[in-house]
Amino acid sequence: MLILISPAKSLNYESGFSYSNFTTPHFSNETKELVTKLRKFSVLDLEKLMGVSKKLAELNHERFKKFSDKFTFQNSKQALLAFDGDVYKPIEVEKFSAADFDFAQKHLRILSGFYGILRPLDLMQPYRLEMGTSSLNLCKFWSEKISQYLDAQGAKQIINLASEEYFSAVNPKKISAKIINVIFKENKNGVYKIVGINAKKARGLMSNFIIKNKLTDAQELKNFKIENYKFEKEMSDEENFVFVR
Repeated sequence: MLILISPAKSLNYESGFSYSNFTTPHFSNETKELVTKLRKFSVLDLEKLMGVSKKLAELNHERFKKFSDKFTFQNSKQALLAFDGDVYKPIEVEKFSAADFDFAQKHLRILSGFYGILRPLDLMQPYRLEMGTSSLNLCKFWSEKISQYLDAQGAKQIINLASEEYFSAVNPKKISAKIINVIFKENKNGVYKIVGINAKKARGLMSNFIIKNKLTDAQELKNFKIENYKFEKEMSDEENFVFVR
């Protein structure tokens, strides 16, 4: 069983928990190809391309200039430790045992507009490049590569905890594994709706739940009852597991 999650815009390279084991990204050549393109953009170009402020455009312009073919602890950090957004805060890496990290490394994959696919312990240089950056057509750039990679992992089930933006880079028709989408909804005045920020946190909670309990069968996800969520059988089917609160 593989778990798919999205990356985060927020990064933490300054402080926090550290871990000695590491790997390097699988699609390093493809990332270099993107860096070559992105280095040709001016700060103003990046501001328009990425839809960010001038300050953020300047930051990422500098990041692309400094990007190195060599990944070290001086310029990189393991992906699961570097991402710091709503999905990642509930993943309690500081409490992980070596066995937890090993399980995560085998079963968790992070979709990325810049790296394609990241394993938790892959060293990652800081970046910002969302999969939905339309003018670069990153979904098209990555789709075949990501889908072939996922299929080659040999998993029988893929648990989709990624956002729609990132999962759009996956072509389910190219993957033999059964894909199960996990959806989190809130009861708002008698109507169940997806609340973005809460759904992100729930995806992190679910990822942490799978890793800590070493789950390898999608049916075991139905036991998830953290922060008042519960599996809703009537809203679910074989391809969509809905959790409500």
